[in-house]
Amino acid sequence: MNIRKLLSILLILLIGISGTIFAKEGYYTYNRSQNINNLEVIQNTNRRIAKEVLPAIVSINVVNIIERKGNSGRFSSPVDFFFGKPSPDKESDEIQEFRSAAMGSGVIVRKDNKNIYVLTNNHVVGEANEITIHLDDGRTFKAEIVGTDPRRDIALVQFQTKEDIPIAVLGDSDKVQVGDISFAIGNPLGFSSTFTSGVISAVGRNADEILGTSFTDFIQTDAAINPGNSGGALVNIYGEVIGINTWIASQTGGNIGIGFSIPINRAKEIIDDLINSGKVEYGWLGISMGDPSESLVKSMNLDNRSGAFVFNVYKGSPAWNGGIKPGDFITSIDNKKIEGGNNLLKIVGNLEPGKQYLFKVVRKSKPVNVYVDITVRDDEDTIRNNSNNLWPGLTVVEINEEIQERLNLPKNIGKVMIGSVIEGSPVFTASLRNGDIIKEINKKKINSLMDFYEVLNRSTEELIFKVNKQGTDLIIGIVQ
Repeated sequence: MNIRKLLSILLILLIGISGTIFAKEGYYTYNRSQNINNLEVIQNTNRRIAKEVLPAIVSINVVNIIERKGNSGRFSSPVDFFFGKPSPDKESDEIQEFRSAAMGSGVIVRKDNKNIYVLTNNHVVGEANEITIHLDDGRTFKAEIVGTDPRRDIALVQFQTKEDIPIAVLGDSDKVQVGDISFAIGNPLGFSSTFTSGVISAVGRNADEILGTSFTDFIQTDAAINPGNSGGALVNIYGEVIGINTWIASQTGGNIGIGFSIPINRAKEIIDDLINSGKVEYGWLGISMGDPSESLVKSMNLDNRSGAFVFNVYKGSPAWNGGIKPGDFITSIDNKKIEGGNNLLKIVGNLEPGKQYLFKVVRKSKPVNVYVDITVRDDEDTIRNNSNNLWPGLTVVEINEEIQERLNLPKNIGKVMIGSVIEGSPVFTASLRNGDIIKEINKKKINSLMDFYEVLNRSTEELIFKVNKQGTDLIIGIVQ
């Protein structure tokens, strides 16, 4: 190969390499510019949402005044003054006031003439003696409680002004889906007007046992929520409020990316009630219910059905008067499908007291229609104190091989065991307890859960139980 040909080849290679480099540099330049443009779109969207929503999110400062009977601080002798504590002196006892301060967040949701309404959590304001609202622009107003709903942890407070006040746009929380972008706005740890972002982690979360809020579900988000965020807004990309931030799951008390918000639709349902009457009335059915276990489903022939199982019925309740019985499986209310125990509780709570509703149940494997007149639900303390009217006041389980082996039970001892007994109920008063084995009711041998509920629900004022209690057979009578 001559020198001229070799140089030609090298020149071609050099041009190719240079072209590739230039091309790559051009690509990187274009790609970097495109990425920046995309980030600017996101950044501008965040700025827009913050600008639109922050003015309608407030900081709430509350003061609770607690009165306690305390010693006046007098000392009975100079020795006590220097070396001891005030001596108890009944004549010098006096009522002392203690001021307890707390803070949270709120969302301005309505304006009616000069009345401005702010939605927040019940646990933020509770029964506060003093409430101060701080707007994002620095304005401050004294406020008062309009109404509260502990069952959903919702409260409405109001302040008055003729000034221009921004109102939040409320969205539709039923449209929220997992993966949606979300923003949490509030005043965490006292840092006002804080804006954090994340995604919707889950919808339809329940927290009945943790919070006692039986009549709402929750939206879960990983947007940072901390103490002080309670009552603030969870917002979507359109600047619409989709939830009221309420609580976090955390072992440290700080954010770990598991925050929960009350869906705004649950709050919108009760705003008018809080304004008009200061409280929310819920429908009352009068049962204790839940989701059936696998063995209960099998024993009661409930396969491939959705609904809620009735374990007990309050005497004199709408359910009792309408004919719902222990052992019934409620599948729908006015043709609205029941998905489980929590779902039934929420649906019944939203029924209108004073109206009659059609309940479809499965009883002894057959469909039955029951018409129930719903009444107003009492407060939870009253319901708990009414356990003496809960019939029969227990749950039962079928004794399978696993239970028999674990408890070392004789094979022919019986088929149905008491799983739990509610304190104060008729069976509790009759000394029936967890672990007792029900062998007969009214001389009818109980071989299954179906047998138990069938005999239990026969129209009779007195039931004679034959049970095995810790190896001893006993006869126990119970008056319905």
